[in-house]
Amino acid sequence: MSAILFITHPEVVIDPAVPVPRWPLSPKGRDRIEAFGKALAGRKVAAVWSSDEQKALDGAAILAGRLNAPHRIDPALGENGRESTGYIAPPEFWEVVEQFFAKPDESVRGWETARAAQQRIVEAVERVAASADEGAVIIVSHGGVGALLRAHLQQVAIGGEDRPSNPNGGCYLVIDRSPLALRRSWREAEDPAAALEAL
Repeated sequence: MSAILFITHPEVVIDPAVPVPRWPLSPKGRDRIEAFGKALAGRKVAAVWSSDEQKALDGAAILAGRLNAPHRIDPALGENGRESTGYIAPPEFWEVVEQFFAKPDESVRGWETARAAQQRIVEAVERVAASADEGAVIIVSHGGVGALLRAHLQQVAIGGEDRPSNPNGGCYLVIDRSPLALRRSWREAEDPAAALEAL
């Protein structure tokens, strides 16, 4: 059965002077995604998809190169829209994120609502699942995207979903393509066994 590996990008270079969507992967983040790609080398992957945010583009390019697969981009796989605030430093950022998940139908500080973001994300993943790329595909996306997708797949309220163990990203889900359903919950990139099983 064909599958989607949905992986959240790992560590990034945080630079308040640069728009958040343009932050690249950090050297550590690149090393982690490189190691994941190396573990999957030799397995058949039909395509690697990503959002158009730099950190996701970086991760997808690494995996596509390692796995000799085309890289496709869907901006709808991007993080929730938060252009209204731009960069917010921790711990304030995490307080706003908590409000975002706790009040899914309200715009927190002008951000895209969690409900709207979830609908956009699920539709994007459904497009990937229905694409002409036959077999297994990989999606490189973001932590918030993964949380909202996980809530949908788990059929729980936004904010009630299981969260990955590593807060720095680099965690993946295994999802059946048809019908769209969760096969394996969060695993870290350093534990590729479930990914290898799916490919």
